[in-house]
Amino acid sequence: MSGVWATLVGQEHAVAPLKAAVAGQGMTHAWLFTGPPGSGRSNVALAFAAALQCERGTGCGECHACRTALAGSHPDVSITRSETSVLYIDDMRELVHRSALSPVERRHQVMVIEDADRLGERTGNTLLKAIEEPTPKTVWLLCAPTIEDVLPTIRSRCRNVTLATPTAREVTRFLVEQHGVGESVAAFAARASQGHIGRARALATDEKTRNRRREVVSLPGGLTSLGACMNAAANLVDIAKDETASLTERSNAREQTELEALYGDDRKAKTSRAYRAGLKELQHSQKQREKRRVMDVIDRGLMDIMSVYRDAITLQTGARGDLVNEEVRDQVEDLARRSSPEQNIRRIDAIFTARNQMMEFNTTPLLALESMMVELRIR
Repeated sequence: MSGVWATLVGQEHAVAPLKAAVAGQGMTHAWLFTGPPGSGRSNVALAFAAALQCERGTGCGECHACRTALAGSHPDVSITRSETSVLYIDDMRELVHRSALSPVERRHQVMVIEDADRLGERTGNTLLKAIEEPTPKTVWLLCAPTIEDVLPTIRSRCRNVTLATPTAREVTRFLVEQHGVGESVAAFAARASQGHIGRARALATDEKTRNRRREVVSLPGGLTSLGACMNAAANLVDIAKDETASLTERSNAREQTELEALYGDDRKAKTSRAYRAGLKELQHSQKQREKRRVMDVIDRGLMDIMSVYRDAITLQTGARGDLVNEEVRDQVEDLARRSSPEQNIRRIDAIFTARNQMMEFNTTPLLALESMMVELRIR
């Protein structure tokens, strides 16, 4: 693939109808992109948005419209990303209002929502009317893990495009060709990421990320006592907090500076009700965003731990193929000798239980992870 589609790894089947739509065949006003984490839902949506704005009508990737759309600076492409666990109704009202405006460059007004699965009922109803009765040049592009994650009233009005998880070979080739990564490191990153493009890129290009993952996948083999389980849970939380700390501190400082700049040096203004309300809202947003980022890193760690047990089951059942954690095969083999496939299946179930406790029931991460680690204990 070429042009705006060049970086979409392993999604040729999904790109075909999008190219046809750009050419005027099968175009509709609302699209829903679904696929597993890391499949590139938002990347596909953004590439489609760029192609719809392309000055040559093809998604060439070279014209001003394509480049600005991909960079997130095109005036007629609005991108909504949720850095908290929900999309807020005020943000959606603003987006709906913007969608009704005429395009600046007279092609399309494209509205991209990266986390449509985080639309609650009230927020979704705010969006529904705009999707039901769109303005002639407005196109909605929604992204979610599965079609079931989106409110029925919204998904029924969208054309669904389902993405697949890229193969390890496809990810390896992408890292080598697009990022100049060495073949061995690229192959490791492709396996370890389990098809997650963003994660693969981070593993291939950042040594700290590789070291943190190495620390996480070493946890299962050390769960031999109650104390070790408690320490492992605390370590996983600490890893998540450390990874998000620097990014959170930078963004918080920038937002605080921007708020201060609005009120200048006027002390009276900074004691006003408006300033206090703005500061309170900012601090709440920052707290929610930090929580979301920590949870995302913990969730990624759980998937890495789960991959160790899957590798152990692979060895125990004699299944063919490379291990996800080939670089620590000796540890996986030791775990396989000290357990049975049934035990490891139960351990995977315990990991899913911990995820649900944190994601669905808002259980404190440390408590959920301590309970999980005890279930993973080698007896």
